[in-house]
Amino acid sequence: MVWILMGATVNFHTLEFMVSKEVLVEGSVRVDLLGGTLDLIPINLILPNVVTLNLATSLKAKVKITHIDFDGVEIVSKDYKTTDKFNRADFTAENLQKNFFGNLTFIAHILNLFALTKNVRMELESGSPPGAGLGGSSAMGVTCYAAISKYLGIEYNRIEAIQKINALEALIIDCPAGYQDYYPALFGGVLGLVPRPGAVHVEQLYSKELKEVLENHITLVYSGETRNSGINNWEVYKAFFNKDQNVRHGLGEIARLSHEAFKAIKEKRYNDLIPLIAAEGEERRKLFPGILTPNMNQLHMVLKDQSAHFGMKICGAGGGGCFLITHKPGDREYIDQLLGKFQMKRLTFNVEGPL
Repeated sequence: MVWILMGATVNFHTLEFMVSKEVLVEGSVRVDLLGGTLDLIPINLILPNVVTLNLATSLKAKVKITHIDFDGVEIVSKDYKTTDKFNRADFTAENLQKNFFGNLTFIAHILNLFALTKNVRMELESGSPPGAGLGGSSAMGVTCYAAISKYLGIEYNRIEAIQKINALEALIIDCPAGYQDYYPALFGGVLGLVPRPGAVHVEQLYSKELKEVLENHITLVYSGETRNSGINNWEVYKAFFNKDQNVRHGLGEIARLSHEAFKAIKEKRYNDLIPLIAAEGEERRKLFPGILTPNMNQLHMVLKDQSAHFGMKICGAGGGGCFLITHKPGDREYIDQLLGKFQMKRLTFNVEGPL
């Protein structure tokens, strides 16, 4: 049996001699800075001047694959604290279309894409709290793709990998999936994602100076509240194509702010960048009623009462459990004290360099 994947030909009669005994691959989860929701096709081409800005964090999805003697796949999830075994015969079209694999349906689809359905143990760790709005499942998807490719000794193209995993994730969530979440795991750095017909131009914006500015002026917070921003994206998608003028105007404003931030980074006007992130957060809050939970909203009010320079930007296009606080470098101690009162947690991270 010969299988062709992305230009590489694999003969399954000799596959057992080609695989590695064990591989470990990591991929960054992202923080979205500006331009979420704009990465939905074809909204990204209908609105003018669209760019989505995000960064790769030191919070990592991790995938370890080990060869085992089992006619199937063993999947160990550190997030769910579960170990599941699936026989090779379980990977049928019918089972993949229903909830046979449960929380591991996305992973099962990726394994099936490679026809890797026996003699492997996969150990998974997302690197992100559940429902955080950091694109953890997407980062896990492309990291799985990279890990399986490495395990099988197959070269792969990053863009094609992203396109395939994006398509599978849209299938799983049963609605359009934005593309921004996949890029930081495979490209690293600080990214400007500029849409083109049938493609996305990836502009690497990383510099040590920009890294320092971002790390000193934004704090990533996990509220402890799990939310599914992908479903909110679908409501926005429908409203956009139903010609809801409020949604179209709001997304147009988000596009304008994102484009301004893109220019500010390229021109090294970093003092202008942080207020633009906060302004995008305010525009998103106006556009999506309820994007801030009551607890988040109360924290937001306390911050604004303290000083006008504080800003809040929810993570995830339609609202996840994490958010950014924009601030001055000397504010972190005050923020940590305030988060303790609200029973929220700061997620410490560094901006990763380009890959």
